[in-house]
Amino acid sequence: MFRAIADALRTVGGAIATVVTLPFRLLARLFGGAAGGSRRTRRV
Repeated sequence: MFRAIADALRTVGGAIATVVTLPFRLLARLFGGAAGGSRRTRRV
């Protein structure tokens, strides 16, 4: 029984962590892409 509760909490926690970190990952991808693009233009 405790294992089932722990699994449920782990699943909910994982979903919450994904939702919370998703915007930050998107921002990091946007700024990372912009920085990479500027670096590429400087090299050329």
